[in-house]
Amino acid sequence: MAEVNFGRVLLEDVIPFWIRHGWDRIHGGMITSLSRDGSIVDTDKSIWFQGRAAWMFATLYNTVEPNPQWLEIAESCIGFLERHGVQETSGKLYFTVTREGQPLRMRRYFYSESFAAIAYAAMFQASNLERYRSAAIRMFEAYLLGCFHSGTIASKTDPATRPMQSIGPWMIAMATAQELRANLGDLEVLGVACSVWIDRCIEQIETVFYKPELAVLMENVGADGQVLDHFDGRQLNPGHAIECAWFILHESKLRKDKRLGGVGLAILDAMWERGWDREFGGLYYFRDVYSKPIQEYWHDMKFWWPHCEAIIATDIARRLTNHERYHRWHQEVCQWSFDRFGDPEHGEWFGYLHRDARRSNDLKGSLWKGPFHLPRMLWYCMKLAEPIKDPWGF
Repeated sequence: MAEVNFGRVLLEDVIPFWIRHGWDRIHGGMITSLSRDGSIVDTDKSIWFQGRAAWMFATLYNTVEPNPQWLEIAESCIGFLERHGVQETSGKLYFTVTREGQPLRMRRYFYSESFAAIAYAAMFQASNLERYRSAAIRMFEAYLLGCFHSGTIASKTDPATRPMQSIGPWMIAMATAQELRANLGDLEVLGVACSVWIDRCIEQIETVFYKPELAVLMENVGADGQVLDHFDGRQLNPGHAIECAWFILHESKLRKDKRLGGVGLAILDAMWERGWDREFGGLYYFRDVYSKPIQEYWHDMKFWWPHCEAIIATDIARRLTNHERYHRWHQEVCQWSFDRFGDPEHGEWFGYLHRDARRSNDLKGSLWKGPFHLPRMLWYCMKLAEPIKDPWGF
């Protein structure tokens, strides 16, 4: 397979698909539940996708070209979020609302706030309007307080019986701080600079969740970082872990920090080994740290987003190190993903495949899939396309 032209796929295929079919010109924002040809399957809207889509289109405006339609779409999504996404009594963001904006579901997580934060940060970069800067800081504060202030998020298990901690809040905090720093500068949030938040997140990931003796990055651990020998405690999510690896590799690239790069590469190596299906190709959705049976019935399915994260991670790794295995892994995951998720007839990617790569359904979008993981991957790899002249020699 020849090198993928990431920019062409992004700008001639994926972004036009979402402009044609997803952008709601009547009520504002983005409809994401679409079938193969872009026809609407469900009109309910995910609030976190209003933030994700606003970030994506504002980022294209900021970094590719100042296309006024991209900015209009970003403004449409952030405007819908502001009008309909905020619960009046608590200020917390909903997870889903109707097409018109009536509230449907509130989740206990604060990920909608994190995506709103990066959207506002990108909108500030695009417009220089102070209200977007203030809103980005406010949303990141809400995310940090919601995730890390004791007792804010209800635990999945009774903390008196089995206290657990998850990697998700830390890795998303890191990525959010990286985006705010990129668009607003290294400002303070809750009295701490974004770069320091990033350091704290990496320290937690490296010392609490990464287990070099097991060659694994855990999804959940006990209160003291121990592996819990139960279904939830043993469960691995290779896509999540590889996404975390490229966040760290991104930071190491910016700082020219070989030690951080070594951490990111070690996580990538470990989770590629755990996650890649040697029989059918592609990345499993879940694995068990001790190779025991997994309770989720979709554990061996192939979802679109882990493959997007693996394409980014292997692209950074091959450019930083020039090691043959990262070139090979990048080629392998690109070929497998574009061949099987891609739809040359209608564009974009299918989201859900069985283990042997048969399509599970024809969805191009849902409340979980929309203009984020795939276009972010295409955009990021497009920006990486210039070869690094001085690999670090890991």
